[in-house]
Amino acid sequence: MREVPKTLSIAVTTPGSSGPSGAPSSAGRQASLEDIHLDQFLKTSNYEDTVKQLDIYYGIVKRQLLRFQSPITGLFPIMSTDHEVGSVRDSVYCAAAVWSLYQAYRRIDDDRGKSYELGQSTVKCMRGILECWVKQARRVEVFKQRQSNQYALHGKFHLHTGEVIYADEAYNHLQIDLVSLYIIFLVQMITSGLQIIYTQDEVAFVQNLVYYVERAYRTPDFGMWERGSKYNNGTPEIHASSIGMAKSALEAINGCNLFGEKGASWSVVYVDIDAHNRNRSIFETMLPRESSSKGVDSSLLLTLSFPAFASHEERLVEQTKHNVITRLRGKRGFKRFSRDGFLSKLEDKDRRYYHIGELKDFEGHECEWPLFFIQMIIDGVFKSNPEQIEEYQNELRNCLHTDVNGDPVVTMYYAPDGEGSYVRSPSQTLFLWGQSMFIIAQLLTAGLLHINELDPIRRYLPSYNRPRRAGRYSAFQGKAVDDKYTAKPGTGTATDLVVQIVLIAESQRLQAMMATYGIQTQTPHEVEPVQIWSSTELIKVYQHLGVNSKVGLSGRPGRPVGSLGTSKVYRICGMTVLCYPLIFEVSDFYLYRDMALLIDDIKTELQFVGKYWRLSGRPTVCLLIREEHMRDPQFKEMLDLMAMLKKGYCDGMKVRIGRLQNLISSSCIEHLDFVNQSNLSYNENAFVQINHEYIGYQSLTDVPKALTYIEQKTSLDHFKHKPTHEIIEKMRNTESIYCLCQLWGILLEREGANFEVNGLSVNQALTQLYHRAGSLRYWRAVRYCSSLLHHIVDSISPFITTVLVNGKELTVGVIGQKETNFDKPMTPAEIQNVMYTTVQPYNVIQAVLQQEVVLYCGRLIATNPSMFRGILKIRIGWVLEAMRLYLQMSGQESIDLENLSPYQVRILLQKVLTVSEWAAEEKLTTLQRRQLEGCLCRVPKHFYNKIWEILQRTQGITTQGHLLPTVPTLTNMSRGEITFSLLVEETLMCIDCPERRQITVELLCIIATILNRNPELHFKQALDIDDILSEAFAMYCKDNNIERQNDNNMTPFYALYYTESTGYLARAAVNKVLQGGALSTLDENGFSNGGDQMHDETCHVS
Repeated sequence: MREVPKTLSIAVTTPGSSGPSGAPSSAGRQASLEDIHLDQFLKTSNYEDTVKQLDIYYGIVKRQLLRFQSPITGLFPIMSTDHEVGSVRDSVYCAAAVWSLYQAYRRIDDDRGKSYELGQSTVKCMRGILECWVKQARRVEVFKQRQSNQYALHGKFHLHTGEVIYADEAYNHLQIDLVSLYIIFLVQMITSGLQIIYTQDEVAFVQNLVYYVERAYRTPDFGMWERGSKYNNGTPEIHASSIGMAKSALEAINGCNLFGEKGASWSVVYVDIDAHNRNRSIFETMLPRESSSKGVDSSLLLTLSFPAFASHEERLVEQTKHNVITRLRGKRGFKRFSRDGFLSKLEDKDRRYYHIGELKDFEGHECEWPLFFIQMIIDGVFKSNPEQIEEYQNELRNCLHTDVNGDPVVTMYYAPDGEGSYVRSPSQTLFLWGQSMFIIAQLLTAGLLHINELDPIRRYLPSYNRPRRAGRYSAFQGKAVDDKYTAKPGTGTATDLVVQIVLIAESQRLQAMMATYGIQTQTPHEVEPVQIWSSTELIKVYQHLGVNSKVGLSGRPGRPVGSLGTSKVYRICGMTVLCYPLIFEVSDFYLYRDMALLIDDIKTELQFVGKYWRLSGRPTVCLLIREEHMRDPQFKEMLDLMAMLKKGYCDGMKVRIGRLQNLISSSCIEHLDFVNQSNLSYNENAFVQINHEYIGYQSLTDVPKALTYIEQKTSLDHFKHKPTHEIIEKMRNTESIYCLCQLWGILLEREGANFEVNGLSVNQALTQLYHRAGSLRYWRAVRYCSSLLHHIVDSISPFITTVLVNGKELTVGVIGQKETNFDKPMTPAEIQNVMYTTVQPYNVIQAVLQQEVVLYCGRLIATNPSMFRGILKIRIGWVLEAMRLYLQMSGQESIDLENLSPYQVRILLQKVLTVSEWAAEEKLTTLQRRQLEGCLCRVPKHFYNKIWEILQRTQGITTQGHLLPTVPTLTNMSRGEITFSLLVEETLMCIDCPERRQITVELLCIIATILNRNPELHFKQALDIDDILSEAFAMYCKDNNIERQNDNNMTPFYALYYTESTGYLARAAVNKVLQGGALSTLDENGFSNGGDQMHDETCHVS
């Protein structure tokens, strides 16, 4: 039996202790864990002892890892006994372990070729994975447009041929975290000096891998455990671990030269800063949760600690780790997640998917994985926490055994046998991922490997503490926050960050007019040679990045450049370029015509850039002032905004207006060296200045103003049944724009878009009407025409995604008609189809008005998530109903919601979402408040937990003829998952009357309190909500001598103060318990009241 290295016995590192096998204490070496100075660390106290230990580890790596590496592809299997399937994930971790020993050997002067061999074995593995994926380049190309399992890169290949081994339908290949993990280690290894990427073709492919992971935040995948939803039914879902890994990969590879120090400008990889920011903000929003079905998951340990270090928001990281440790730690390892049936003795190994309701059987039978003990040891080393290292070393010691060579082996898993003990995984086979992590942990704790050698790019440090990367490319360089304990998720920008602003006037005439108000602007001519571009031009330039016809790859997909991307200054083929943001683009959709909305968008834009800027150099925002703005009646407000910015602040954010030439030196500059002169078209690139012979408008009074148009709303629905010639005659005799819109709409439906009247097609006529109504700011007609022309809001897709990843769902549709649910990210084309098939047939204007509200919800939830607290599903039709009700309540019945300006709609939305903040001040009645909150279906904190507890003590809950049954609800679902909450919300939405819906929520909370205080009670039948409400109403009528007509009009009861209604509801509920209740400690369904501990797994944003 070979000599075992000193730390392989996992000796406890307290003085005087000795581990099993008589291993001496490693206390003398423990100090190195706290030594942060690399130069001191490198002075090995005993050279011969170090060489001897490294040689022992070399033998272990050869016997336990390299022995199983394919000599052809370089891949590794999952288990040492598998000779056919090569696993990419396990291969990356094996390569990382081999590479970590290579790093340790580099200190040794004469290693007799071992260092070179280890380095090249690492290169062979990483290149083997790359070659397997390059063969699937066509998939990457399609995946950039359509993120689905059908086009995902494979995670398993034939071990020796590198060919496809599992078809798409036979395996869940879509794992965004897997590609991200590969990118992270690729950058780490290249930074350490290894040459892994050889050709320009491979550079282009890696650039396309960046595009592959950029949309992790909106791509449901199967996650680290390759099963997707906890139900294991083939359903992917959005995983926080996948998004976190992608966020880390994007940070790591941004500006990285894939050829290392010998690289050229064309071997540099670029990252979309806005895609990174979306992944970052959504990742931190989801934490401490893993996904919709998994409240807590051990995969987050690998995401938040080594190897990804995906977040440095300390409170968030600690809270998530604490959740994992308290909920998933066992005696022999960590469970992957609750009710995980993988490899348990109850799992049917012949079935790929589970049956409905089967998940409940796995509770308490989840396998425990020692791999996570090793993960916690490595985490302790990075955090310089000797207590944590010692604690988990002690735990790990019980999970080790030795093989025939005397080498230590980590048991893969322990399966509970149901009788208090465990069944160990077969000992004759090695779990290579576990062994790899074990070797890395041992090298670290033995003092043979420093954390800076394992993490050369310093991912473990916050970005503001990492070494500055000199060069021509932008780098993540966020700044520290004043007080790390008061920092909120998403903070981390400099406390003194200044957002630079350049004001560009469209013409000299406009510039002269602005100057009379003391606002200095520049024209496009004055900023030359700097060019002002639209962001769409930048998209065209980026489409040349990553193009490779040999591999079959196009460049960057035509995704819009976001607010952060347009805040960089670009150097392109000798030109200096600044782009104006998307909010200044003139689009088909009518929102750009609303000046008040634009002013609000400018403020939001500056706040967003200031809050989320993470690059070295200051952001520079270009504000574009057009002549059509000048003609707007609200241009005065625009001038007020400019005057505020001139003072140096925008709602608390520091800003600085200046001449572009003066601001460039302090800006963030990105060199787009991949562009050739031949790629650029000179005809439409730059923003063009408008020239006038006379530049006279000296004050606002001289500017011709846009008129405000007013007309009576007239419905022409009766013309739908009249012949076409009568409709054309009516069109000739009417001046009303709205009437014309309706008449052209009838012709559109009847005759088609190309039908001509007086040489004008229906489509052309509607377009002309649209622009005419737009210039008059006649919003009802604008929306009507926009809907008939099937317009879609620009970039609506990311806003829907923002709502979804904040733990909410969206529905669109007219009240009383079928709604369409948005529960996963959708393409703009799919959204357009939904809007014009679900909404437009029932209400023409709502087809675009609901798009507006979706857009505003996406914006608001990103900046003010608290507005949506308690609302699980945002039903846009009901939100519009709440807005209508508020207009009635506030005495504005005459105002038509459909004719409000977009800005007024946004303000009204904010109003109804924050009803609790102003209800008392505006003296809302209890009935009015219940109506508004009922429309939104807002529920109190822990409400869905309370419903779970009620279901444990009843046969179900019934209301308005709809039953929420106890079985199979409690057997199929777990308390904290969003699926259960959505089921309850669906039950509430069966109640048509919003105030009744709200009082039902109050009643359920009262019943939960009664049951909580009386644990011996349970209901024999289903809980009939209508029955209890009817009884409460009868009591109210009796007490107040009111003749009770019927239960259809309970408005007086809904109008009661909360204290009064609570009394009646509680009495009625208690009566119901006494009539149909029983005493028991275990209900008849067999659900123990104490067995399911109170875990608030509900999404924290909700």
